[in-house]
Amino acid sequence: MKRVAFHTLGCKVNQVETEQIKDELIQKGYQVVDFSQPADLYIINTCTVTHVSDRKSRAVIRRALRTNPEATVVVTGCLAELEPEKLASMKGVNLVVGNRDKHRIAEIIDSQDELLTNGGLIREPISSQDPLEPVYYHLHHERTRAFVKIQDGCQSFCTYCIVPYTRGPERSKDPDLVVKEFKQLIAMGYREIVLTGIHTGQYGKAMPGWTLDRLVKKILEEVGGEYRIRLSSIELREISDQLIELMRNEPRLCRHLHIPLQSGSDKVLKRMGRRYNREEYRRRVLETAELVPDIGLAADVMVGFPGETEEDFAATFQLLQDLPLLDLHVFKYSPRPGTPAASFPDQVDERVKNERSSILLDLAEQKHQAFLKKMIGKKLTVLVESCQAAMCTGLSDNYIEVEFSSIYNLCGQFAETIVNDISQNRAVAILKL
Repeated sequence: MKRVAFHTLGCKVNQVETEQIKDELIQKGYQVVDFSQPADLYIINTCTVTHVSDRKSRAVIRRALRTNPEATVVVTGCLAELEPEKLASMKGVNLVVGNRDKHRIAEIIDSQDELLTNGGLIREPISSQDPLEPVYYHLHHERTRAFVKIQDGCQSFCTYCIVPYTRGPERSKDPDLVVKEFKQLIAMGYREIVLTGIHTGQYGKAMPGWTLDRLVKKILEEVGGEYRIRLSSIELREISDQLIELMRNEPRLCRHLHIPLQSGSDKVLKRMGRRYNREEYRRRVLETAELVPDIGLAADVMVGFPGETEEDFAATFQLLQDLPLLDLHVFKYSPRPGTPAASFPDQVDERVKNERSSILLDLAEQKHQAFLKKMIGKKLTVLVESCQAAMCTGLSDNYIEVEFSSIYNLCGQFAETIVNDISQNRAVAILKL
């Protein structure tokens, strides 16, 4: 039995696509081993959203080559889309596959494609007509949550972002196929399914009459059973009133939204090419928090964008401080060659980026602790992810990590709990009898 090892960098969509390749190779007789172990085949699914991602991707490739110099090494993902020739020229890399053909990797390897030689390259332009094929799994993954990729591509072209150049134009999966995937995952025993994409909120843009909220409603109407739906990151203006209404009234739709902010300065938002202002963001977040009690809200924020002054950063800090957020994801601006912002004047010093990042990370910790304290005395439905030594941990629908004691192994099941304390970044609860 041949051994295969995987390493995935970057976003949830990359992780979903790796799981698809893994499942297909297992069906073809491969044994999956840890990436640190010698394998016959290494598959590295790369990311290029920052220069750090680039560096990590190349480091992982070199690590595979050191572990087994005789192995077949296949590199795919967004760095493979952006710099295919450079990666193909790395000694020991057998094949580089762009994002358009990533789903064919198992087929290519199984057929012993003639391109599977040192420096082989498969990269075709991504078209808006390329369909998103359904994915049907044969084996339950290690995680208690499953993912369905409903959308791919982005055409927003924010001035700092490389993603539109690596993921191509927006396209959405047929809603009936989404429902079929969803039903199969429920039948396999999953109790939480995440709808994800590169620009999830643009689902259905090229399909007349279809929107993300309509897709969610279709799933809820056509798929029975005990489960819940979680949504991945959604842009501010893509959070419709209908979606909020569903989240407010439908317990199977998680009370959780990840809404990128990037900056609290209108000047910086405009230079970024974002399509909202700080007051619009504030108003919608506060309105959502009022309409959906105890909703877990998360935001992405970038520090050190070219031209960001102390006043701009102070505006960002003040806005975030005022909002009822559960989580805050902080990123330092990283110039991406080929994007407009990479050539903007007034690039911010790395030391300043680090200082601003540290300040926001401290704020993020404070916000998280404050949100947890608000949950004391509240009832939370937890999807249990692990049980060890009579202690279970899992996630609530509003994305809080919860731990509670139980003599039963409830892994993969829902548990009704009441929060009575907090410990570090977790809520501590008791089982509701």
